[in-house]
Amino acid sequence: MGRQFWTFFLVGLGVVGAAIFVAFYASQGSRVGLTGSILKVRSYPDGPGAIVFVDFRVTNPSTRAFVVNGVTITMETPDNEVATAVTLSKQDAAKIARYYKLIGPQYNDVLAIQDKIAPVETVDRMAAARFNFAPKFLEQRQTLHLKIQEVDGAVADITEKK
Repeated sequence: MGRQFWTFFLVGLGVVGAAIFVAFYASQGSRVGLTGSILKVRSYPDGPGAIVFVDFRVTNPSTRAFVVNGVTITMETPDNEVATAVTLSKQDAAKIARYYKLIGPQYNDVLAIQDKIAPVETVDRMAAARFNFAPKFLEQRQTLHLKIQEVDGAVADITEKK
């Protein structure tokens, strides 16, 4: 009896383990999130502050659309402080690109609230913001973070590689 019990027990344990593995593997695409990288950071002095254009590429590996709820740009200063920029609208970014030629053209659309990134899609977008400190701090930054919030609460954090 002991040998038969252990045989059934081990077979049952293997079946349950395989079922758990399949369940996790099958649900992998249903988790909403973005992966990506920052391609280019451009800045322009604006009085006591600096305007920043961040060009980036993101991929939605999920089987569900990623609907944007907000975009935030933060920066780590040389003193290890975190500074948050004021995000600019699509219209403001277009005006800045049109009138301030030194920052360069607007290569991609601005990622804004209610924009959708389709399942398994890779897109190039940009974010525009204004930091309220001198541009020299932006040039001396340790790193720049782009956080994209989804309407259901998921947050994608894309970090600049220096």
